[in-house]
Amino acid sequence: MKRIVLPLAAVAALGLAACSENAQNETAQAANAIAADANATMTEGAQDVEAATDSALGAAENAADGLGNAIDSGVEKAGNAADAAGDELKK
Repeated sequence: MKRIVLPLAAVAALGLAACSENAQNETAQAANAIAADANATMTEGAQDVEAATDSALGAAENAADGLGNAIDSGVEKAGNAADAAGDELKK
């Protein structure tokens, strides 16, 4: 009887060891999948931040250009008005 129990115990132990190795492999694969998802999420987030920053800087540059053009136009109109006033004083 002992001769039968010992080989069965050995087979059971090998089965548990194989199951444990399989579980370890599945755990490692799951960890790798989680790491890959986290990396993809971080990369996408960084790209979104970069795009938003580029957009904000472009909008600020356009606003500054518009303000500069408005100032130039105002200065030109003031200069024209001063010239016209000077011409009227000469008459």
